[in-house]
Amino acid sequence: MVEKEVDCDPLITTPMSENDGISFEMIELLFFAYRDFVADPDAMLASLSYGRAHHRVLHFVNRTPGITVANLLEILKITKQSLARVLKQLIEDGYIAQVTGETDRRQRLLYPTQKGRTLALEISKCQARRIEEALKTLPEETGKASKTFLYAMIEPQGRPIIQRLNHGLNALHALDKSDTDWRD
Repeated sequence: MVEKEVDCDPLITTPMSENDGISFEMIELLFFAYRDFVADPDAMLASLSYGRAHHRVLHFVNRTPGITVANLLEILKITKQSLARVLKQLIEDGYIAQVTGETDRRQRLLYPTQKGRTLALEISKCQARRIEEALKTLPEETGKASKTFLYAMIEPQGRPIIQRLNHGLNALHALDKSDTDWRD
């Protein structure tokens, strides 16, 4: 290994590897899979001068019409300021409507418009095609294992959200035998 001194901190000229005690294969597979998974939506949204934050908001508002701003913030784990900028654009452009809550006038409920639903479906279809094509290359039973793997990568405190969105994940609940509040 060749090291060069720069400002008293040596330059490293060898790449990180399994010799560092980490298997980089899965990390890089996830990185490149995600990069390609979001490439088509990124291109579609760029034509509207939107980015990934817009995509996430559109997705979750379409998956849970009437979601409160507070719940959306909880899902996205972003600041109010970041969400406000994105929401303002989506509302002004007619993709999302914001309605004051009936019982709590402080609540802001978010609903997709038809224009917002159409865009969200268009984006999701290209991602679904990518997933379906990848699953076709695997044995049929691998789909469940793939879901289990991805679910296991979610922090336990974040799993109830995905369970509420996807009621068909019953087979994955074995990972959360002690977690019963997802049914609320």
